[in-house]
Amino acid sequence: MTSLRDLPLSDPGVPDVRSGFRFLLWLEIRQWRGQVLAAAWGTLHLAAVAASPAAVGMAVQAVVDHSGRRLALTGALMLLLGALTALGDTMLHRTAVTNWISAAARVQQLLAGKAVELGAVLTRRVAAGEVVAVSTGDVEKIGWFVEALARFTSALLATAGLTVALVLYQPALGVVVAAAVPVLALAALPLLPAATRRADLQREKAGKATELASDTVAGLRVLRGIGGEELFLDRYRRASQQVRAAAVHSARMWALISAVQVLLPGLLLVAVAWYGARLALDGRISVGELVTVYGSVGFLMLPLHNFEEIAMSWSFSRPSAKRAARVLALTRSAPEQGAPAAGAAGTAATGVPEPAGELHDPLTGLRVAPGLLTAVVCGDPDAAGRLADRLGGHSPSAAGTEPSATLGGHALDALPLAAVRAAVLVQDKDPVLLSGTLAELLAVPSSGRVTPREALAAAQCADVLEALAQTLPAAREDGADGAGSADPMRATITERGRSLSGGQRQRLALARSLVADPVVLVLDEPTSAVDAHTEARIARGLAAVRAGRTTVVLTSSPLVLDCADRVVLVDHGTAVAAGSHHDLLRTEPRYRAVVTREPDAGSGPVPAPAGRARPAAAMEESA
Repeated sequence: MTSLRDLPLSDPGVPDVRSGFRFLLWLEIRQWRGQVLAAAWGTLHLAAVAASPAAVGMAVQAVVDHSGRRLALTGALMLLLGALTALGDTMLHRTAVTNWISAAARVQQLLAGKAVELGAVLTRRVAAGEVVAVSTGDVEKIGWFVEALARFTSALLATAGLTVALVLYQPALGVVVAAAVPVLALAALPLLPAATRRADLQREKAGKATELASDTVAGLRVLRGIGGEELFLDRYRRASQQVRAAAVHSARMWALISAVQVLLPGLLLVAVAWYGARLALDGRISVGELVTVYGSVGFLMLPLHNFEEIAMSWSFSRPSAKRAARVLALTRSAPEQGAPAAGAAGTAATGVPEPAGELHDPLTGLRVAPGLLTAVVCGDPDAAGRLADRLGGHSPSAAGTEPSATLGGHALDALPLAAVRAAVLVQDKDPVLLSGTLAELLAVPSSGRVTPREALAAAQCADVLEALAQTLPAAREDGADGAGSADPMRATITERGRSLSGGQRQRLALARSLVADPVVLVLDEPTSAVDAHTEARIARGLAAVRAGRTTVVLTSSPLVLDCADRVVLVDHGTAVAAGSHHDLLRTEPRYRAVVTREPDAGSGPVPAPAGRARPAAAMEESA
């Protein structure tokens, strides 16, 4: 049995993601020891509770027969049953909750590993709202089913055992109970399909509302700038009301199922009491036997509640498991051969030499010579993003049919993931800053060749450091005089860097990438949110810090292109020209049309330049 001390698991395993049912079955098999133990404790608990009516019946009969000895023995038996009930209930709760947490943690680890494997490509293949729903609510529902199944097993065993015991103990009443139990257990089945459909609709609307909320929060500063926050808030209000209506609609069906589970056992209890009383008046059964049977039928309310719970948990967990399996089934462009667990890096961890050499994208024909700063001009911003993903070892296509980029002749999607991550780093055009101090932001695995101070200087972050230093308590207390003594590395970066401007976030992300100092660094429009003067200094700093290392910059900025060792033009998905920036301006009309934003009379409409089109003196974006 998995202990909570073992979490996180060293190896969560390889899940069966062919279907939601197979994924749930795989989870159950992985935790079979915990499930068996929980079912055993649950059976002990229910058996002790089920035997209590018999002890009460024996006590009543001892009083009727004026037998003090039997009454004392029955009292001792009731104390023993009470102790077993408490022990079984305590241990059942302990093991069941452990199973729930272990299953949820296992699924979360698998999802986290898949997110690490796919990177930014994940949200291009699966909607962001669905990713959030799977990693939060769906994980909880899957864990609930794993936990509930053990209790259902013990309830099934207890119900079957009690029914057989009643038939043997008092056939006249036991046969009535035995005939009614299957009806009680299966009465809610016709209602489950409708309840499941309503629950699926609720989850679908909740996922859309979550995605809408995430988009609204992420773009709140922009919305405020254009006065559109009320519009988006109204959209979210409507979406949340739809979720509420769907939840009420679903709750009504589950309330009906609960009512059936209470009504039918109640009717059985009335029937047994009426029939048993007639038998007792006729002298066919004793008073103690009547009390025993009546109490046993009352006990059936408890396991029947577990039947309702397993039906509800299955209804909720089945689509959740299906969604989780769909996310976990996503792969890189080609299956990994002998890939180690994510997190290992380099030759020592993988046993595979660190890839190096020429970087080649077969789809476009792009070739990047090792040790040079290569700028790639691509007229289509979306195509540039897909190219950056391929150069990082990912295929943005949903089916993973695009050919893999190669590094030193090795296909990246066939190499162990850890080796690729150690060799190639891709920074997309909208990098994410995690919350924490600036020192923690820059504390990334690195070669040690570039210090944080050097990276910050190359990324032209002096004004960012000054602004962060002002946020420290000492700087606020001392005013301007204290700003110089405050260490900006201790300043806190808020979630996703929302307290910073777009240019500040972009430069800090660039500094983080420079600190990592990978063999190959791929930057997608790293200066799109800064002014022209800062951009020119960043281009020179980037060339200096990355000297001798392979660097690919996807950009159409003349200031960056002028500092590149080599420039490649990708037109309509194909690398069509290469050379220096000035040579291409002079000899290649298509290149000149993209970079200078001038129409090319000989090549038809000019595609939009990658990233943005702004005048040279444009000021830094504020969001």
